[in-house]
Amino acid sequence: MILKDVPKLKHIDSDNFFLLAGPCAIESEDMALRIAERILTITDKLEIPFIFKGSFKKANRSRIDSFTGIGDEKALKILKKVSETFDVPTVTDIHEVSDAAMAAEYVDVLQIPAFLVRQTDLVVAAAQTGKVVNLKKGQFMSPESMKHAVQKVKDSGSNKAWITDRGTMFGYQDMIVDFRGIPTMREYAPTILDVTHSLQQPNQSAGVTGGRPDMIETIARAGIVNHVDGLFIETHFDPANAKSDGANMLHLDNLEKLLTNLVAIRKTVQSL
Repeated sequence: MILKDVPKLKHIDSDNFFLLAGPCAIESEDMALRIAERILTITDKLEIPFIFKGSFKKANRSRIDSFTGIGDEKALKILKKVSETFDVPTVTDIHEVSDAAMAAEYVDVLQIPAFLVRQTDLVVAAAQTGKVVNLKKGQFMSPESMKHAVQKVKDSGSNKAWITDRGTMFGYQDMIVDFRGIPTMREYAPTILDVTHSLQQPNQSAGVTGGRPDMIETIARAGIVNHVDGLFIETHFDPANAKSDGANMLHLDNLEKLLTNLVAIRKTVQSL
């Protein structure tokens, strides 16, 4: 069972996809608790295994004046409070080798950002914590090349690797999802589709990434039809004023309808 290594994870026998969802970055305790509670209510109703996502810091920024976080320890403590308050597992990104052991004290899944997935020392440090390691496929990488990232986790003494597809660069300022890669990557590890980051429009002249949130359901439906094991969705109650990645996040008010539709599609696909 691919979810058995995640503490506190509910509904793992529901035969649903699992969900990593939450805000791009931890902005405050109130916002994190508010978003987590809303997602938990929806996922409990639909019996979707749910892992709360929030970055404790944002290191990959285009501009030096972009929001990077509220303080590492402060944000990690908020993630821990979310986990303790709602009895849910949590996931966060790490960017440096020293982040691995620190973040592992607070969260259940360590995520390697797409830009950093070829950084061997970082992947090894994450694997050595004993936590599940979510490897985001680089925008510049083929699906086939992700087997080497997974192998690094295995060679570090762990079998707890996941892969997340977050789209592939399509020109300078757009992303595309090649769904042919899903079955390929599923041969190496459980595979997640990062719906919202796949709809980013990076490298804008203003130094702030754009996005196509109107296409979220289109991409998510295609992922379910193509048998992804999990979905990754960033969501916020006020995307327009979110401090990071607001341009491609799903409004929290739209999450229940989306997930309800996806669960129905999953059941149909599973019956074929």
